[in-house]
Amino acid sequence: MNQNAKIATVTLNPAIDRTVFISNFKAGQVNRVEREQSDAGGKGVNVASVLADFGFAMAVTGFLGAENSYIFEQLFARKKIEDRFVRITGRTRTGIKIIDEVHQETTDLNFPGQAPSEADVESLFQIVEALTVDYPWFVLAGSIPVGVSGSLYRDLIEIIRAKGRAVALDTSGEGLHRALPAGPTLIKPNLDELRELTGQSLSTQARVVEAAQSLLRQNIQTVVISMGAEGAIFVEAEEVVLAQPPQVTVVSTVGAGDAMVSGMVAGKTLGLSLAECARLATAFSANTVSQVGSGLPSLDVIENLKSQVSLQSIK
Repeated sequence: MNQNAKIATVTLNPAIDRTVFISNFKAGQVNRVEREQSDAGGKGVNVASVLADFGFAMAVTGFLGAENSYIFEQLFARKKIEDRFVRITGRTRTGIKIIDEVHQETTDLNFPGQAPSEADVESLFQIVEALTVDYPWFVLAGSIPVGVSGSLYRDLIEIIRAKGRAVALDTSGEGLHRALPAGPTLIKPNLDELRELTGQSLSTQARVVEAAQSLLRQNIQTVVISMGAEGAIFVEAEEVVLAQPPQVTVVSTVGAGDAMVSGMVAGKTLGLSLAECARLATAFSANTVSQVGSGLPSLDVIENLKSQVSLQSIK
């Protein structure tokens, strides 16, 4: 591990993840909560939490409601993550996750976030540009808050790339469409997002690979297509790898994609091959679905999961 390696994440719309466990959850009926927990969340926050546990020096920024920022501040202090969030008026949103362990199902209730002001957005641009001095990799992840331009990710990527830094983008919808011409280094659409991007049905693995390869023409170096329990396809100009995860007990799928992005950026930062990046990313993701909340256990657990990841080169 390169202890001097630094990675920054941007979370425009963080959330406090309140997870409640209800066996045999039934909509429209009275349900009894068996246990609950609350975690500082949001895709970029989850990435930072995982990568801090893996040993990287992390910084986080984005927009954070001033009225309930303490749960985030506690996480950042505990994991020695540099807190560069812009504090905005109001409260950070809460997302409710209902986990039914009997049926292995997760129901998400996602609330809209607070809208930052124009001055808040300008502060974010200044912070990101300042971070490019010391941070070679950036992860931009999650939704764009209501009331903010759908081009915000594109504008941030242009700032980062102009400084010669690498950036991973994990978002969807208009924010993803508008950001692609700015040339993010790495993107991680799922199958539905890839279909939306390309307008294709993607009924076969070959078509999935072709669609991903078409995105490489937009100055994107790596495309990762996440496919849930079926694994993920990792696509670069000279290589395509299918990685399938080991069998684990699924507790919650929340944050699985964030963990995959974390593993990819970790691997790229460490100079690993695409295949080894895929192995690490898949191990990170497999670990995340076996727990609630972000973060990694001991590195021995990750090494064990890595050894069980199945890799296949696709021609």
